[in-house]
Amino acid sequence: MKKYKTLLLIDSIINLFLGVCLLAYSEPVIDFFGLPESDTYFYPNILGAMIFGIGVSLFIEYKRKGQFVGLGLAGAISINITGGIVLFLWLISGNLDIPARGTIILWVLDVILVVISSFELGSFLRSSRTVTHRDEV
Repeated sequence: MKKYKTLLLIDSIINLFLGVCLLAYSEPVIDFFGLPESDTYFYPNILGAMIFGIGVSLFIEYKRKGQFVGLGLAGAISINITGGIVLFLWLISGNLDIPARGTIILWVLDVILVVISSFELGSFLRSSRTVTHRDEV
């Protein structure tokens, strides 16, 4: 259970950070990270709000003692795997007109998504087997 809680906390922190970065999406942020420009900051800001909300939900689940229910590990796995796949497809397509620094940062983010998702999935599957095994006994 402790690993489960630790993974939720780590994922919460990552999502909160990414959400804040997208909420602050502006010319200085674009230039610093080497990200693709946008005609409007509306969509990155909305996405940042959603990701920040996911981070909050994960943190609630981390702190939960029974009354609130946040996103949970299964939701985090789904979000990370989906995001990782889409980001991977964008990166291998070569259709991103961004500097090398931006490409490197996006690859690093994609690797982080895959790694954290792998740990989360392994933890989730182990805990599911334990619960299922207890139910059968």
